[in-house]
Amino acid sequence: MGIGTGRPGIDDELRTKGVSPTPPTERLREIRTTVETLRELDGPDHHTPVAMAVYGPKAQALAAEVADIVTFTLGDQPREEVARMASDFRATADPELALHIPVIGDAVAPHMAHPATDPAALRAAEALTVLPDDPVAASEEIQRRRDEIGFSYFVIGADFAERFAPVVAELGGR
Repeated sequence: MGIGTGRPGIDDELRTKGVSPTPPTERLREIRTTVETLRELDGPDHHTPVAMAVYGPKAQALAAEVADIVTFTLGDQPREEVARMASDFRATADPELALHIPVIGDAVAPHMAHPATDPAALRAAEALTVLPDDPVAASEEIQRRRDEIGFSYFVIGADFAERFAPVVAELGGR
């Protein structure tokens, strides 16, 4: 089950639909309550994996307690910063790490990134939110991110499924 405090712009979207957004100060409490309820529903014989999207220290602390899989909400942070973030987080907890990749080559997955996302700027910043378009280069980069930072899940947009298939084939069995 994936859970987080909401993506940028979600408050405005909720308001346009007539829904009052939860104040930011209450969101983490609601996540904790939701996961506790899930664990009660699971009972002693089941464990539904919980994936959390986090960035700030409070969300990371909660994820360290309740999540099985953690993804950092990233933009143009360079590799070194993300590696430090992952290392610091792993010092307090050991869930699996996932990486959302909204950009492949020059294409941006519309539901995963802001429409104004600039692939060239992400590449210049050495951001981990972009992969090369070449399947072999993308496979090598994913393997490097696994080995150096510890990511075990890579999330891409459905729009990229066909063009990403050769990458999956290249990584099969690794």
